[in-house]
Amino acid sequence: MRINYPILSSLIFTFHNKMIEKFIIPSLDEQDLYDKLSKVKYPQEYENEANISWKYGTPSWAVKDLVHAWKTNFSWEKKREELNQWHHYQSNINGLNIHFVHEVSKVENAIPIIMLHGWPSSFYEFHKLINPLRDGENSSQAFHVVIPSLPGYGFSEAPKEEGWGAPKMADTVHKLMIELGYHKYMVYGTDWGAGIAIFLVKSHPDHCLGYITNMPMPKVPTPTFSNLIFHPLKVLLFILALIFGLERVYGKKETKGLKTTSFANCEKDKTAGYRAIQSTRPYTLAFGLTDSPVGLLGWMLDIYHFCTHYPSPELSSKVALPETVSVDEFLTQVTIYWITNTMSSSCRLYYEALHNHKKQFAVLSSYIQVPVAVSYFEAEPCKFPRDWLEVDSNLIQFKSYDKGGHFPSLEVPDLLLADIQQFGKVVSIHAPKTQSKKEL
Repeated sequence: MRINYPILSSLIFTFHNKMIEKFIIPSLDEQDLYDKLSKVKYPQEYENEANISWKYGTPSWAVKDLVHAWKTNFSWEKKREELNQWHHYQSNINGLNIHFVHEVSKVENAIPIIMLHGWPSSFYEFHKLINPLRDGENSSQAFHVVIPSLPGYGFSEAPKEEGWGAPKMADTVHKLMIELGYHKYMVYGTDWGAGIAIFLVKSHPDHCLGYITNMPMPKVPTPTFSNLIFHPLKVLLFILALIFGLERVYGKKETKGLKTTSFANCEKDKTAGYRAIQSTRPYTLAFGLTDSPVGLLGWMLDIYHFCTHYPSPELSSKVALPETVSVDEFLTQVTIYWITNTMSSSCRLYYEALHNHKKQFAVLSSYIQVPVAVSYFEAEPCKFPRDWLEVDSNLIQFKSYDKGGHFPSLEVPDLLLADIQQFGKVVSIHAPKTQSKKEL
């Protein structure tokens, strides 16, 4: 399913009376950033800092190393050259200017895919996958790749009013795909992108060829009438788990996510502090993260450190980032948040989720009809038993790896690429063979 039109980067094109404009990644006032990074006031810490390590959160030794790298080794202008190799666009959807990457494949059997990032991330999370997916690397399935910046994230405009939770974001990205002429498409979602993708595939199942994620959010297999009829053994296993313990019945790996789903459950999940704050008092937090690039870096580093995979616990206590996520990649993510001033607007999605969950429950409770693929990676904090996935969705592909973590497209891109391509081959048989031509 190929769209045969040229990509002329200097033009503006129109679909359905809407303007889609060419977008260029902007420059940064690097001197202003350098000045701020040169006048840092670091917090007080215990004297036995080495022994405490990451126990209290991001330690200053880790931040200092990255601040030094930000000042001396990182160039946003060089990074702009890399980012601008792809075709960036902007379109006004639901009243907001939405930024997105759109790479059209030249491969005849390519199918559309929309890739949805989460927090604290951006479209750049998928930078290692864009070209391989577009070109059908390894003689495998190729894709027309669409990667939006979520509303209020990166180069997409921040919402000006309440109500921009996952359902509205799902509606926005669906309209983007329709505007591009993709009426049948595949979806990949991670983190908040996974939550948005669930609303997308459940609200528009006729448009979604399939959904793949590394962070599924299944329902519990309670003894409902439907579950008792179609999944009696899985319901029985769940009841036994309630009696004898979830970990004992399902295993430690398969219950890893059960302690991380509560926004404010800091007693069970020591890394849940950021969720508790962002879902209740995001504005109070936003002042420090907006005015201080070092505060922003430290806040984001906590997530990139704890949600990525290290060969050993000893190593994780001594380094800021795993070898699989480079300093340059992490600083690119931080710089995108800094240059766009979107940390405050991105945090609000947590508040929306916590305070609007009752309105969302009706959609979330429904079964995922479209084909589903799940790829679990070792350090992913949200893992659930495969039984639950099979009860909640049309699961047709399941993979589990002993490496990688919450950012697999950065950490282990080859594994995720292979999974997406394998799943794409399966769902491509349902993709339309022809599609209306859209000229620039």
